[in-house]
Amino acid sequence: MEDKVRIDKWLWAARFFKTRSLASEAVNGGHVHINGERVKPSKIVKVGDQLTIRKSQLQFVVLVLSLSGKRGPAVKARTLYEETAESVATREKAQLERKILGATIRGPRGKPDKRERRKIREFIRKD
Repeated sequence: MEDKVRIDKWLWAARFFKTRSLASEAVNGGHVHINGERVKPSKIVKVGDQLTIRKSQLQFVVLVLSLSGKRGPAVKARTLYEETAESVATREKAQLERKILGATIRGPRGKPDKRERRKIREFIRKD
């Protein structure tokens, strides 16, 4: 257990980011806030701080329970923080909305068949 840990190192140890450099980029990009304030990667995290972490379309609001600068197993990483109930509810709601939206949008059904390939070649070669 350490008494001083940088935010980028803590995010990496808590397994929010795969590498420390990705954590540092996220902090520099304004995707991580401590107690509502934008910070630099060298900011020291304290027990009791509230972190807002935005990762792609997900947003986590967590309370720091303990400090660690070393990356360990995922089970140990989960003991470093506690996610707020509102954060969990918001994230699950957004995930459900994305799932519903994704079900209505259809992607390509696969490879084009022989006739469709001929049409594509004909369209491309059109001068």
